[in-house]
This record gives sequence, structure tokens and C-alpha cells, in this order.
Amino acid sequence: MRLHRLEITAFGPFGGTQTVDFDSLSSAGLFLLHGPTGAGKTSVLDAVCFALYGSVPGVRQTPGASLRSDHAPVGTTTEIVLELTVGDRRLEITRRPAQQRPKKRGGGFTTEKAQTWLRAYDPATRAWTGLSRSHQEVGEEITQLVGMSRDQFCQVVLLPQGDFARFLRADAEARGRLLGRLFDTRRFAAVEERLAELRRSAQQQVEDGDERLLALAHRMGQAAGGLGISRTSVEGRPGDPGLADGVLSWAAVARTEAREALDIARVRLDAAEARQGAARAALDAENDLAARQERHADAVRRQERLTAHAPERDHLQAALDRSLRADRVAPALGMRQEADQAHAAAHSARDRARALLHPDLAEAGAEQLTALEHRLREELGGLESARRAERRAAVIAEERDHLTREARADDAALQDAAHWLAGWEQRRTALGERVEAARDAAARAEHLAGRLEPARRRLAAARRRDTLARDTRSAEARLTEAREQRNAAHENWLDVKSRRLEGIAAELAITLAPGDPCQVCGSTAHPAPARTTADHVDRAAEESAYAVYARADETRTAAESELAVVRESWATARAEVLAGGPAEEDGARTTEPGVDELAREVEELSGRHADAHALAAQTHSAREALARAEREYEGRVGAQREAERRVAARTSRREALDGEMAALEEELARGRGAFASAAEHATRLERRIALLVDATGAVRDAELAAQRLKEADDRLADAAYRAGFTTPAEAAAALLREGERRDHQRRVDAWQAEAAAVADRLAEPGTAVAAGLPPADPGAAAAAHTAAERALREADSVLSAARERVTGLGGLSRQAVTEVRRLGPLREEYDRVARLAALTAGTSAENERRMRLESYVLAARLEQVAAAATARLQRMSAGRYTLVHSDARAGGKRAGLGLHVVDAWTGNERDTATLSGGETFFASLALALGLADVVTEEAGGIRLDTLFIDEGFGSLDEQTLDEVLDVLDSLRERDRSVGIVSHVGDLRRRIPAQLEVVKGRQGSAVRLRTGGADLGG
Repeated sequence: MRLHRLEITAFGPFGGTQTVDFDSLSSAGLFLLHGPTGAGKTSVLDAVCFALYGSVPGVRQTPGASLRSDHAPVGTTTEIVLELTVGDRRLEITRRPAQQRPKKRGGGFTTEKAQTWLRAYDPATRAWTGLSRSHQEVGEEITQLVGMSRDQFCQVVLLPQGDFARFLRADAEARGRLLGRLFDTRRFAAVEERLAELRRSAQQQVEDGDERLLALAHRMGQAAGGLGISRTSVEGRPGDPGLADGVLSWAAVARTEAREALDIARVRLDAAEARQGAARAALDAENDLAARQERHADAVRRQERLTAHAPERDHLQAALDRSLRADRVAPALGMRQEADQAHAAAHSARDRARALLHPDLAEAGAEQLTALEHRLREELGGLESARRAERRAAVIAEERDHLTREARADDAALQDAAHWLAGWEQRRTALGERVEAARDAAARAEHLAGRLEPARRRLAAARRRDTLARDTRSAEARLTEAREQRNAAHENWLDVKSRRLEGIAAELAITLAPGDPCQVCGSTAHPAPARTTADHVDRAAEESAYAVYARADETRTAAESELAVVRESWATARAEVLAGGPAEEDGARTTEPGVDELAREVEELSGRHADAHALAAQTHSAREALARAEREYEGRVGAQREAERRVAARTSRREALDGEMAALEEELARGRGAFASAAEHATRLERRIALLVDATGAVRDAELAAQRLKEADDRLADAAYRAGFTTPAEAAAALLREGERRDHQRRVDAWQAEAAAVADRLAEPGTAVAAGLPPADPGAAAAAHTAAERALREADSVLSAARERVTGLGGLSRQAVTEVRRLGPLREEYDRVARLAALTAGTSAENERRMRLESYVLAARLEQVAAAATARLQRMSAGRYTLVHSDARAGGKRAGLGLHVVDAWTGNERDTATLSGGETFFASLALALGLADVVTEEAGGIRLDTLFIDEGFGSLDEQTLDEVLDVLDSLRERDRSVGIVSHVGDLRRRIPAQLEVVKGRQGSAVRLRTGGADLGG
């Protein structure tokens, strides 16, 4: 990588644009970058780093700090342009950090985002081609091409000697942090952390499994209650190696004791079952004897009861026998009873029918009554024509009444229609005018609504305008005050800064001690150090004054932004007020309307709009009223015409009815006779005919019933004689009702069945034998049986508990075995991971030097760096010193990153912290150059054609300085250039190519000198 041109604008101490031509400086191979303290030498290197990586070195990348120069004018943009060659590609990088710039419209400032441009030079077309404007894409492209991160670049290309001097004196931890950043050994640290995490995870899994195992052991202890093993518990905690074996051993003993207890319970249950069987047999024998004795006693008692009820049984049997003979007479008795009832009913009906006839017919027979009926029916047939005429006359009378009612209703309808139609034209005109008025109001309301909303917006804008006018005056006053305070603070800070710069030499001299190198010239001799004066200003006072100025400037910027926002809002509100108002003839208003005027206008428009809107709301109802009136008009005209048509039809119908009624009157007169109407006459005849028919039937029924009663008496007397009874009354008395007969038969059958059962029971052999034995005692046998059953249940409960204990312990034991088998691979995995984690963490006994994995990798890198640095250190020290890597442990600390120097003059090896100031410088320089070679090789062998070395040359004597310069001059091989950043005056004489940074009140500037010529900046 070779730098060609650097252009710095408004960056750091540089207020304007400064250009550094690295091609001119690199032509000499070795060039010097010098200037007074605070001029900006380091800012040149910061600009190179910012152009490549978008940020400055980490120690100067302070959060919240701005890269923009305080000396830069307001309109100048902070920008860095770097032209360089990487590999075979010539690139140009342009970067602008995020910065404040004036707003394009209005006052105040706005933040402009950071911007990046990457271009490539095409030798064929001799033109630049844009590659990307994305921060991410440009960053990835540069990192890939250079092959180094920002931290690596700052250590390899911008060699900070102070850092490497501290590196020589640092302990292993500090060296590890630096080397870790440079060689990116985070993946090895991640391996350590991952192994530690795996160890913790595996340990947790093992302990969780042991917890489950102990829980199973606790449950087995509960299940083994009552056994001897339950008085002991499993010893051990989660994670103990022998815990699984202890749990399994305890479970095996518990299972053995449980099986022994089960065998004992089985033997006891068998004995209890035998005792319970014997007690059951004894109880059954006593119960059987008691039952047989009770059966014999019961049979004797039942035999005595049968003997006492024998007469009653004989009486019932005799009644049953008579009833059987009377059953043969029962049909004749029933028939005679039915005939008697029919005869009585017929005579009663005949008497009732005759009572309804004329007294002359009270003794008339059936033939006489029938002849009279036929005569009346002939007379009724002659009245049928008169009855039809009478029904038609009634229909005609009803129709004539209906026509009369219709005539009255039509007359009223015609009068009402004539009255309503007389005022129709006036009503229609009024309704039409109402519809037109509502339509006009709707149009007027729409027009007023279009004027009302803009008027309201203008009123709101006028109120905002007046409020913002007051806010503008307040903001202007605050801005004036903030500007005055900022100018005063700025002048005070410049004055304090100038006074401090005048006494800066004395301030630096305060820190000098005999033998220490000067920070300006590097000399260890201090013959006349500067002294502070009474009015000396220190750094704290300058920083305090600058802080006051910065706060005042921020307040002034905020006040400007606030005033710009308020003015913009006021202008917007004023434009809204003027935009909606009426204009004069020349197109502009003479005065702006006030809030009161606009409020009155809004109030007037609101009232007019409300009135018009209320009237317009009646449009629909007015249209509906007009439509309803027109429909009513059409309906009334139609009704009037229909009524007139009905009047004409009704007149014709009435005349036809009158003619038909006159013809019917003659026939009705003949049919009425002595009655009011023919219908009444016919009704009277029909009633007489019906009475004659009923009476004729009743007379004939009575005669027939008397004949049937006589025949029934004859049959009953014959049946009673044949059944052995002297009279029918005797046979009727012997009959039993069905319920009585069933009761008699049931009682006789029950007596006979009881007698047979008693005889059978008394004849049983066992019953007769039992009667001769002593009385049985089932109570004592039952008590013995109850005691035996209780003992059996207790033995069965003990056996069930023993079985459950064996089953439970077996299941829990199997679970414990399963858990132990599952934990086996986990425990092996934990042992393996824990061993690897301890080995990589440096805590294992196998790791003799207690080196962490990351330290081991860094130790290898440090050994390479020491070997590369030794090649230059031997040349700088005239072959005296050699850098070697040491992995020995120091005290109780871990080994791996030790760095020693071997002195060829004494042959001793000692720590690099014992080197003198000059020795430390060229040792650290050699170390930095060696580190640059190793990191470059690590980055893929990217060639670094431009290097910078920062400070430290003042600690060297003249001979050593020559040797160091010879080494640096040898770096120019293969067209490589080296820039030295130093205050040492002797270097200005030795190195002709120089880049001088000059500071001033308007900012710093650069001057390029080659071979004594001043090329400007």
C-alpha cells in the first residue's frame, strides 16, 4: 500500500484546505514530519486513518467529540480526500463526517449525515470511475484490500513508539490485550468460553440427574416404610462420583427385605384362611340345625291352626257346590231380567209420546196414528212453493236495504270530493313554492359552507400569527443575548489560550526530572528550564474557558434554530391569513385582517349557514308532501267517477227488484193461510208429523216388549226345575258373585295347600331328627367366625401392603437404573469437557505452564515478532542485543507472554523493563517494525510502502541515532518510504525531505520541503 496525496479540509486544527503530496516526500525514501506542539502533526495521521476506516485511532475517538475544525468558516465542509495504491489498483477515498451546516431555507443549522465516495483510476481511459457511496460497502472493500483492521493499521503503519515502550515494560496481561487486538485471537478466547459454557451445562445436567436420583431414593425410602433399611438413608450430594452406586446398592437391599416380608405375609394369610374356613363351616352347621329345629316347631303350630279352621272350610265348600248348580239357571235369570227392564222402558216411552198428542188420540192404536201422519205429509208438500217464494222475498228486501245504504255513502263521498277538489289548485301552488324555497336554501347553504371553512382556517391562522409574533420577539431577544454571551466567552477563551501558549514551555518544564528525555527536543540534559510567571494560565483554566465558550456557542446555535422555526411558523400563519381573504382591485390587501374582524365574519357566516341548512333540511319533507297531495288528488277524482257509476247501476237494479217482489206477493198470500208466514205454517206441520212418528213407534215397542217378557218367564221356570231348585227365587239366592266365588275358592285351596305342606314338613327326616337334639347356638358360632374373618382381612391387608411395597420398590429401582444409565454418557461427557475446559483455561495439572489457549496462540505470535525484531535490533545495537520470547512463569502468574533481551556483552538474559531510555527506544522501534512484518504477513502479504514512526528519537545519542537512521534508511529498499514524526532538531539537518506543520490563529497549515526547497502547503 502506497499513499500518493492527502487533502484535508476543515479537519482538526486545519481551518482551510491543506494538501500533502506523499509522492514528493516518498521520492526521498525517508522524510520528517515536524512542527510545534499542538500544531497538528498527529492530525495528519488521523486524517489518513479516517479516510481509510471512517474513524480516528481509538485513543482519540472520544464519544461526542467533533472532527470539524473550530477555525473553519461556517460555509466550509469538513472533508478528507486520500489517493493511494493498494496492490495494482489506484483508489481515491473521500469522506465527510456528520456535521452541522446552515439551513438552505430560514435560519439555524441542520445536521448533515456522514458521506463516503470511493473511486478507481482506469489507466486505459485515464479517468476516475465511481465504485460506491455506501459506508458499509466502502469499509468492507478497504478492509479486504488492505487486509488489516483499524487497530492493526494504527499499530503497523502508524508506529506509536510510546505504545511499544509500554509494551516492553508491560506484564503478560497487558501484552496479551495488545497482541489480541492485532492478531484477532477472539476465536481462541471464544473456544475457551465455549468449553467453559459446555462444562457448566454438562455439570448442571449431571447435578440435575443426581437430584432426580436422590428424589427417587427419597421415594424408595418412603415406599420401604416399616423395613429395617428404611432407618438408613443414601449418603451423598449431587455431583458426587459414588452417588449412583450408593443409590443402587440401597435399592437392592430394600428390594430383598421387601421380598422377605412378602413371603412372611403369604404364610400368615394361608393360616388365617384355614381358620376362617373352619369357623365358616361351624357357623353353617349351627345355622342349619337352628333352621331345622325352627321348621319343625313352625309345622306343629301351623297344624294346630288348620284343625281350628276346619268347620269354616266345610261351610265354604257347601256354598261353592250350590253355586255350581245355580250357574245352570243364571242365563235364564239374565234373560228374564233384561225382558222385564225392556218392558218397563217401552211402556214409559209410549206414555210420554201419547201425552204430546191431541187428547182425542190418547188411546189411538198404531194404524190410526200412521194414517194421520200420511195425511199431514201431503199437506206439507203443498207448502214448498210458498216457502221458496218467501225466502226469495227476504233476499230481495235485504238487497234493497243494502242499495239504500250504498246510496247514502256515495252521496256523502261525492259531496266530500267536490269540497276537496275546489281548493286543489291553491294547495298545489303552495306546496310547489315550498319545494322551490327548500332547493334555493340548499344551494345557498352549500355556497356558505364553502366560505365558512376557509374563514375558520383564516381565523385560526390569525390567532397563531399573533401568538407567534410575540414568540418571535422573545426569541430575537434571547438570540441577541446568546450572541453577546458567546462572543464574550470566545474572546475570553482565545485570550486564555494565547496566554497559555506563551507559557507552554514553562508548563512542560515542570514535569522534567534529571535524566528524563525532554518531550520537545528529546534531550536528557536540562540546563535552563523555563519558569512559570505570576500570570501563567494552566491547561485546566484553558479547558474551563473553552467549556464556557462551547456552552455559550451551543446556546447561541439553539437560539438561532428556535428563532428560525418561530419565524417560519409565523410566515406560514400570515400567508394562510392573506391567502383566503378578499383582494383589492390591484390584487393585494391594503391591511391584514385582525382576529376580531375574522371572528365576526365567521360568526356571521355561521348564522347564515345554519339558517340556510335548516331550511334546506325540509326539501325532502316538502317533496313528499307535494307527492302525497298529488296522489290524493288522483285518488279523489277516481273515487268521484266510481261513485257516479255506482249511482246509475243502483237505480237500474232497484227497478228490477221492485217488479220481482210484486210477482211474489200473490203466491205468499196463498201459502200463509191462518199463519203469519208460509214458513211458520210448514214448521207447525213438521212438528205434528214428528210427534205422530214417535208415538207410533212407542206403541209398537210396548206391544213387542210385553210379548218378550211372557216368553222369558216360561224359560226361567223350566231351567230352575231342571237344576234341582223348587222355585226360580231359590236358584237366584244360591248364585254367588264372581268375587265371592273366587274368595271362597281361594280360602278352600289355601287350607288344603297348607295342610299338604305341614304334612310334608313333618315327614322330613332331618327335621324330625333335629327336633330331638339340644337347641342350637348360632350366636357363639357367628362371633367366632367374625373374629376369624377380621384376622383374615388383616393378613390380606398386610400381604397387599407387602406386594405394593415390592412393586413400588421394583418400579422405583428400575427408574433409578434407567436414570443411572442415562447419566452415564452425561457424566462421561462432563468429565471430558471439564478436562478440556481446564486444559484450555490453564487450571489443569496437565497444563504445566498454566497457559490459556489464547495466550498459547499469542505466545507463538510473540515468538515470531521477537525473531523479526531481533534482525533490526542487532543492527541498531551493533550486535549487542537480541529479543527472545519466554514462556516461563513469574511468581504465581501464568506463563506464555514473557519478553527478554539477551545482552551479548555479558551473556545474560534479562527483562526488557531493565533497558535504559535510548535502549528502550530502539528496542521498541525494532519490535514495532518486526510486529509490522508479522502482521503484514498475517494479512496476506500486502506490501506496505509507506510507514510512519512517531517520536522517541530524542533519547538517542549521536552514534545510536546514526545506526537507527541506517536501519530506517534500509526500509527504503524496494521503493518503501518512512515518515518520522519528531521534534529533534538534529533530524531536520539529517533528513532533507520534510513536512512541516505550522500553527496560527486562523488554523494550522502544512509546508513541504524537499532538498531545502519550500514547496508551500
